[in-house]
Amino acid sequence: MTTFTIQDDFILDGQPVKLISGALHYFRIVPEYWQDRLEKLKNMGCNCVETYIPWNYHEPKKGQFDFTGRKDVARFVRLAQALGLWVILRPTPYICAEWEFGGLPAWLLADDSMRVRSTYQPYLDAVDAYYAELFQVIRPLFFTHGGPVLMCQIENEYGSFGNDKNYLKAVKRLMEKHGCDIPMFTSDGGWREVLDAGTLLHEGVLPTANFGSRTDEQIGALRQFMHDNQIQGPLMCMEFWIGWFNNWGSPLKTRDAHEAAGELEAMLKQGSVNIYMFHGGTNPEFYNGCSYHNGMDPQITSYDYAAPLTEWGTEADKYAAFREVIAKFHAFTPVPLSTPIQFQGIGELTCTNRVSLFNTLSSLTQPIATDIPQPMEKLGQGYGYILYRAHVGKARELAKAKLADCDDRAQIFVNQKLIATQYKETMGSNIPLTLDHPSDNVIDILVENLGRINYGASLVSPHQRKGIKGGFMLDLHFHTGWQQYCLELNNVEQVDFTQDYQSGVPAFYEFVVEIDEPADMFLNLCGWGKGCAFINGENLGRFWDIGPTHYLYIPAPLFNKGKNTVILFETEGRSGSVSLDDHPFIDQPDTND
Repeated sequence: MTTFTIQDDFILDGQPVKLISGALHYFRIVPEYWQDRLEKLKNMGCNCVETYIPWNYHEPKKGQFDFTGRKDVARFVRLAQALGLWVILRPTPYICAEWEFGGLPAWLLADDSMRVRSTYQPYLDAVDAYYAELFQVIRPLFFTHGGPVLMCQIENEYGSFGNDKNYLKAVKRLMEKHGCDIPMFTSDGGWREVLDAGTLLHEGVLPTANFGSRTDEQIGALRQFMHDNQIQGPLMCMEFWIGWFNNWGSPLKTRDAHEAAGELEAMLKQGSVNIYMFHGGTNPEFYNGCSYHNGMDPQITSYDYAAPLTEWGTEADKYAAFREVIAKFHAFTPVPLSTPIQFQGIGELTCTNRVSLFNTLSSLTQPIATDIPQPMEKLGQGYGYILYRAHVGKARELAKAKLADCDDRAQIFVNQKLIATQYKETMGSNIPLTLDHPSDNVIDILVENLGRINYGASLVSPHQRKGIKGGFMLDLHFHTGWQQYCLELNNVEQVDFTQDYQSGVPAFYEFVVEIDEPADMFLNLCGWGKGCAFINGENLGRFWDIGPTHYLYIPAPLFNKGKNTVILFETEGRSGSVSLDDHPFIDQPDTND
């Protein structure tokens, strides 16, 4: 039976061990490639793998839990164990991770009084119910039960959000209640203020730090903090940032491999490390998160992170540089790669069907009628789009109409003609309307959830609801009487392509392709505006012409041998070419960060 304790060092089976870990998120990789990515992690020299566990991914609807398929975290951990890797799990209610709402489930926001990451009892009750299910899955994976999991995290960078020690203690108690009998840790930035706020003293919880530069300074701050508070334990950088995430409309961020390798060596000389990210992968479906930098700043579908492995799993320049550094600290034996992976290009695809959203709306969803428009969460919807429809009567000119309190992106149509597109920052500006139908004019408002904020003050619940939260004003009064169509787009097989297509409005486009042997490919989308794409019903994520990426990575397991169906949902009334290629289309040149 394995033993693991935290003393002045990490002590594994009676011997000190330096944990050299890499972050690898099972939820950003197809299960068929978990083995490949873990083998490449081991071959770079790592002896451990770390992953978050996103609550909203496993409980997307309240009380509906899923730990199967791509969500089978237990299988991922067992694969790591079979390769001789140790595992660090971060089953915290909040994860950040540039993931939608930082991993918190959207349905929490149906509660008007919800206060996340706090001692608000309904929030803690929800965490309790989640942990009751989650720990049944992960507890058998702990080293105390013969598994490879050495440590679990309590919360995540809480010192960058709050300083409520009672909340941190409550999360710790819930983890213990549901069977966490292994060492626990916190992780915060590498400076005194956040370490003071985010750690638990005298509770047997190891503090760790997150940073990616100025290693001596930031690990020194952690060392001093531990000394001042008489905390016994090794130094560890739990997130050693070797790249960065990317946002729509900004150049790709990169980092020099040799500079990053130098910082890694400095860290390994002083303690243990978790490389964030070893392999970033892809933000699937609508799970990309959002930053807030003087406005909404949603993250892109790719989570490449300028990591040692690219989004599609090939070695980048940091891989060899890091392997050379790690080899200075311990010997390791590479394992053969067991998963054949090939890249293939087919070329341009021909559109076989197309239909406007307005004409297939009834095949996708049924309206919910309310007097006052409701946000997504009040209607039981978490992600995607929502369309609000109202009949506003006879023909007339209105000098002003406006949306009041709406998130995140709204397109306003009058009689199915686009009048305006507004974002969170421009909501409330006046929109002149010409209602030109003699008797019955229809306003449609298509609102997109671009991704809930995953970090900072705007994480607080009231800011996070999506859709119309105030109302739509005609002149100086709120209009009442709305039909709301929830469009999570988890049923694109129901799009009715027998209906009519009209240009200039949101629409679905279908492409059919025959494939003899599935291989990894890139769906390149030159000329398209904004939307999302599906392969055989699987949501690949978002695309947007503002870049920096203009592709969606499709791993081979998502293709069928034979017939495959690609569906695009595009909201801007634009279309271009679609091709399946063996390389991605990315804005160049890159810029260093």
